[in-house]
Amino acid sequence: MQELFRRLDIAASGLTAHRQWMDLIAGNIANAQTTRTPEGGPFRRQLAVFMEMQDEHGAGLGVKVANVIPDDSELKRVYQPEHPDADAQGYVSYPNVDVVMEMVDLIAASRAYEANATVIEAAKNIAQRTIGILQA
Repeated sequence: MQELFRRLDIAASGLTAHRQWMDLIAGNIANAQTTRTPEGGPFRRQLAVFMEMQDEHGAGLGVKVANVIPDDSELKRVYQPEHPDADAQGYVSYPNVDVVMEMVDLIAASRAYEANATVIEAAKNIAQRTIGILQA
């Protein structure tokens, strides 16, 4: 039974991590046109850095988002001299967010989330059957 709970914990960590990834993706899409942030300059795409969690013996305990880092790839520059955020040459720097790529990432994160939810459902069914057998 302890192994069953360990598997539940691992799947639950996957649910949490992939939910955080989906939240980051939603933020990236929402800010795809943000040319001015409180920190200055355009929004930068945010990336999740995943890390495996292990016990003292090196056994896997799941996954977590260890860090959120900005994507330092090149920003998009568009000639728009009338834009309030245009530089001296008339170019506006737009976020390095590719909405199509974000949607691909969202599908991957969603599928991973669903897979972990399926593991939890299967573990729940196994536990219920085990309890049923023990009660018989």
